[in-house]
Amino acid sequence: MLFNSYEFILVFLPICLLGFFLLGNRGKIAAASWWLTGTSLGFYAWWNPGAAEGKPWSPFYLALIITSIVFNYWLGVGIAREKEARPRRAKGFLTLGVTVNMVALAWFKYADFGVALANSAFGTLFPAPHVLLPLAISFFTFTQIAYLVDAWHGVTKEYNFRWYALFVSFFPHLIAGPIVLYRSLMPQFAKRETWRFNADNFAAGFTLFAFGLFKKAVIADALSPTANAVFLGVAGGGEPSLIVAWVGALAYTFQLYFDFSGYSDMAVGIGMMFNVRFPLNFDSPYKARDIVDFWRRWHISLSQFLRDHLYIPLGGSRCSPVRRYVNLFLTMLLGGLWHGAGWAFIIWGALHGAYLCVNHAWTALAKNRAVLQSKPAVFGGWFVTFLAVVVGWVFFKSGDHGLYRAGATRGEFAVAREMLEGMCGSNGVSLPLQIKAALGGLAGKLHVGFAAAPFKVQELPWIFGAALIAFFAPNTQQLFRIALTARETSEPPIWKTDGRWVVLTAVVFVVAFFRLTGVTEFLYFQF
Repeated sequence: MLFNSYEFILVFLPICLLGFFLLGNRGKIAAASWWLTGTSLGFYAWWNPGAAEGKPWSPFYLALIITSIVFNYWLGVGIAREKEARPRRAKGFLTLGVTVNMVALAWFKYADFGVALANSAFGTLFPAPHVLLPLAISFFTFTQIAYLVDAWHGVTKEYNFRWYALFVSFFPHLIAGPIVLYRSLMPQFAKRETWRFNADNFAAGFTLFAFGLFKKAVIADALSPTANAVFLGVAGGGEPSLIVAWVGALAYTFQLYFDFSGYSDMAVGIGMMFNVRFPLNFDSPYKARDIVDFWRRWHISLSQFLRDHLYIPLGGSRCSPVRRYVNLFLTMLLGGLWHGAGWAFIIWGALHGAYLCVNHAWTALAKNRAVLQSKPAVFGGWFVTFLAVVVGWVFFKSGDHGLYRAGATRGEFAVAREMLEGMCGSNGVSLPLQIKAALGGLAGKLHVGFAAAPFKVQELPWIFGAALIAFFAPNTQQLFRIALTARETSEPPIWKTDGRWVVLTAVVFVVAFFRLTGVTEFLYFQF
């Protein structure tokens, strides 16, 4: 089930909220928690991976997540009980848990890629297992690994299966994050006021949900045809000109931004309707001044997970500079592989690893810190960072398996290379043919060619408008102050429960709602 679907907005969410508060307001917290867990698993079970091929719904994937919850709960209890008396046994539980979780993730996510890699390297002909990727397996796996590690460190412990099942399955964060820590989520459910209806929280949460729905249904989905048309054309053998290549790259850059930002807002907003605050997961990343700042703003919970469970265990910055750069590079390389099983994602991760190494080296070499804070330096840092991110997104989009349908003549690396060559002007400069008629006699005086473009010229203002919002508008955290952050601010939210915001929210929601005729998945669902 998708947040941006009629069945979710009109049926599932109202019924789930109604049952939750009817039980909670009567003090039946145990029943309310089981209700929320049950509806969350129902939300997950709605997904049918074989629907596109006409296959019936399979209970296997629901059984998979339930088995994962039971298995990790049992290990967490074992770690918590044995930590003091028998630490070696507790560490054995931790090792078993991390191993089994990672093996399961590797099988479902990388089996086909691993077989293809082996066949290519050794000339074998092993058949691909064609394993369907279970929805959200990366997120509920990382969530539970973080829980087991926290249990080992004595930060968390849970002996009540009902609470643990709710922690893992709570549907607003289940599918695409944020990756939530037990110690930040469950203390909120321990408060009695969480289970009682709060009009202010509901209003703030619904307003944020409406803004997130608008980002997804109105902005991201409007950019999708442009990005897909350009990349599909290149996958089919096209050679994009300078303008076509940049239009495709920028359309995808802003589509991904508003798609993921919209999902993050909707997740935080739904959580707030249930009186639960999630950690901030998206914070205007295209305003970042350098690539380090970008990763403090983009998919924040994943960045923190990779830092805490990969970068720091590798040695972090507590070692020689060379080893630190190796740690950074390996962390981002594996972060790229986490996003998808393919060379395009590996190259994307390697690029960002290299970016971070260069960033840290430049900061270490810079002698005059005042110069780095000057307006030209800040603007230059932002521009180079954004350009580097766009280049990375070209590889990211090239890894989209939807590009390689019947008619594709290029592989993912060839698509990315052709796009980047086009962005550098290797295929010449030409304006879309649709502009020629509009220019009339002026067209012949421009000394530039015209060629058919895979997109409609009317779609271009969406890119410009999306850029203005991403670069200059306040983000939803500044508007609402709902998500949890490492440093809470005393600044009041811009949003207020007054008539103007009620009207604005109604307009935003209605416009977004009536754009749902073509419901599309969130891009991060494939990860």
